[in-house]
Amino acid sequence: MTGNSNGSSAGRASNGGGHKLLAIFGRYKPAPWRGHYSLSKLFFNVYLLAASSFIVIALFADFVISTAIRGVTEDYMSRFMRGTIVLIEDELFRHPRAEWPTAVKAIDEKFAYRLDIVERWTLRLEQKQAERLDSGDMAVSPDGDILYHRLKETSQVLVVGPLSPRANAEYHGSLSMELRIRLLTWTVIGVVLAIAVWFFVRPFWRDLEAMRQTARALGDGQLDARAPRIRSSAFDLLAETFDGMAERIQRLIATQKELSSAISHELRTPIARMRFELEMISETDESSERDRLRRMMEDDLDELDGLIDSSLTYARFEREPPELHLSPVEFSPWLEEEVESMRILGRRLDLTVDTRAVPEGLQVELDRKSMPYAITNLLRNAIKYARSRIEVSAELIDDRIAIHVDDDGCGIPPEERERVFSAFTRLDSSRDRSTGGYGLGLAIARQVLEQHHGLASADEAPLGGARFTLSWPVTQSGINS
Repeated sequence: MTGNSNGSSAGRASNGGGHKLLAIFGRYKPAPWRGHYSLSKLFFNVYLLAASSFIVIALFADFVISTAIRGVTEDYMSRFMRGTIVLIEDELFRHPRAEWPTAVKAIDEKFAYRLDIVERWTLRLEQKQAERLDSGDMAVSPDGDILYHRLKETSQVLVVGPLSPRANAEYHGSLSMELRIRLLTWTVIGVVLAIAVWFFVRPFWRDLEAMRQTARALGDGQLDARAPRIRSSAFDLLAETFDGMAERIQRLIATQKELSSAISHELRTPIARMRFELEMISETDESSERDRLRRMMEDDLDELDGLIDSSLTYARFEREPPELHLSPVEFSPWLEEEVESMRILGRRLDLTVDTRAVPEGLQVELDRKSMPYAITNLLRNAIKYARSRIEVSAELIDDRIAIHVDDDGCGIPPEERERVFSAFTRLDSSRDRSTGGYGLGLAIARQVLEQHHGLASADEAPLGGARFTLSWPVTQSGINS
């Protein structure tokens, strides 16, 4: 009755925990996926940025260039117009000063730009230009479009200009040639820039949209979704990183499912035995029988503890393999020491080590923490199934070291020799409490060897049983992980 009540309580607790999980997951609703990348929006954003940057740079360059050549332009204009202004001045001095305004108007009709005479005190010029004017030289307005020339020793100044056609009244009704050329130039530049931006943006948009669709497929549960062929070299590294992430997620989820399924299956047997032993304890009054049942329960607890420890170790290697800390070790003494540490578990067996095929003093690079785990797992496996003898040997094959663990047990069928390295895989003959195991030791051993760029394999031993071989490069330098 006690056992049943305990089982019922456990069942109610399990159901309660399940209802809590269902309540948590039932409330979760993933946010709906947003739309796609807009090619037109991306184009206009990039185009506006490029066009505005180009205009700012062009205006700044025009300002710098015009400022730099201003002095040269003024000097050139002064020399270019000097002869004309001198001729106008000579023509004016042929008339009395009172007739100068009339004479200037008559001369003005012969030029495409305006002529005028003003008093010196009415002009507001820059200091440098004022000094040039007072010294008898020609002065230029700040915009470089008007020339000033003092008429010999008088207080009057001849004003020539504006020289630009756009400042003259006859051109006000239409666009000047300069403005037309500027508008045409900027239009052509804008169109060419738009075409260039289009051809630049479209591959980016295509790759971004493809990556978005792949990420969405991955988020929807299609774990085999991978980045499409990327045409823009800017996204090569992103696609490679995305594929690595997707591969890792797929592997982690597969491992989680495998572990969850396998552990739930493995837990049933010891838990069922413990439930039965609890019922037996409640029904017997014999102290010896009760002690025997308690020892059996302790064995079951040890089995559960071992299962959890092995599962966590395997999950850690599968999820994120620990970083290797390679160091050179003298191989033969190291191997003999590892085998000697396991000898106590195989007291009834003849356990020998043979390293004569390995050069004396050979240094091998390995991780002192993970590689012993692989060796001891192979030795534990051999101790479980060997009848009377285990031989551990090593040899150097080219630049790789190989360790063989042979036993005289029942061996492994050829079709099962690769499968035994899968997690939670046990052959039918091992499904009993005496040989036990969880099918994780060999899987962890292979993971350790893969970290060392090596191999773990199974074959037939010369002794008639199974041979497990671990091989990896003597030195890891120059090998990409």
